[in-house]
Amino acid sequence: MAHLRARDVGERGLIDLIWSIAERELGTQTESPLPHPDDASALRLPDGRYLVLKTDMFVRRTDAPRGMRHSQMGRKSVVMCASDLAAKGAAPQAFMHSMGVPPGYPSKRILELVGGVISACNEYGISFLGGDLGESKDLLVAGFMVGVADRIVRRSGASPGDILAVTGPFGDTSSAFEILLKRRCAPPRLRRRLIRRVYQPRARVDLGVALASTGWVTSSMDSSDGLAFTLHELAKSSGVRFVLSRVPVSRHAEEFASIHKIPAEELALYGGEEYEIVLTIKPDAIGKAQDVAERYGGRLLAIGKVEDGSGVFLSDGSTKRPIEARGWEHLRRR
Repeated sequence: MAHLRARDVGERGLIDLIWSIAERELGTQTESPLPHPDDASALRLPDGRYLVLKTDMFVRRTDAPRGMRHSQMGRKSVVMCASDLAAKGAAPQAFMHSMGVPPGYPSKRILELVGGVISACNEYGISFLGGDLGESKDLLVAGFMVGVADRIVRRSGASPGDILAVTGPFGDTSSAFEILLKRRCAPPRLRRRLIRRVYQPRARVDLGVALASTGWVTSSMDSSDGLAFTLHELAKSSGVRFVLSRVPVSRHAEEFASIHKIPAEELALYGGEEYEIVLTIKPDAIGKAQDVAERYGGRLLAIGKVEDGSGVFLSDGSTKRPIEARGWEHLRRR
């Protein structure tokens, strides 16, 4: 491993290496109610609740698509953390950040970014506690968020017979990146709708917390690295197989795919930055869970089932086609 560079190992490979060192050196001190590779960490509080912690980094070069305003960058740095807490069932309480700023960066833009951070904190009812600021070669915001949960949901609890579900359709952001990065065209109305999903993402905070509190959710994960990747990670952590009966494609992605003769399912499976929650539900509770989602102004779409085995497949009723485990990963060769 000594001769390898970070791009050879990739983001997740490096994280695994870091955890292997921590577990070797610290042993049981690394134990957590949300163990690696879950997307947040947790501590049990004396009153029985859980303190859930999340950190995530926003770097302008890799995380800000063309045309994104600084206020939207600040907002996204909050949403990134809030979404992972929501998927664990934790209500976000407070947000801090460490900001890296290039020396020649306009102070006006920094203030706009902080304004976006504070606006997002107000939107989700989160206290903004400030943080630290230092010099860097690129603009970056390392966010840190804490939340509290009565009940937490791991990646690893799915069982055969459970229902696989998502909190919304997919494909909008993938379509938007086709517009922003590949300069594909779209009618003005559709273009605005798709790009808004990238510039102003929303975390399913109230819905995630409400569903987790019912006890019906057996496993859960934020989908920001892409639907296909998330499905594979969730199935792998639980030691089960997912069989999809459909891919949840949004009608706007369907429209965009039709214009450009792109497979709509590809847009939905292999995008990212959607911040929906992918979860498994006890089979006798899916209807009740859908009612809870509606009460919180959301949706819960059943898209498949959990079986014995491994991997992720799409079934047409007679055959099962494997879904590739592709998704976004920092540092990987592209």
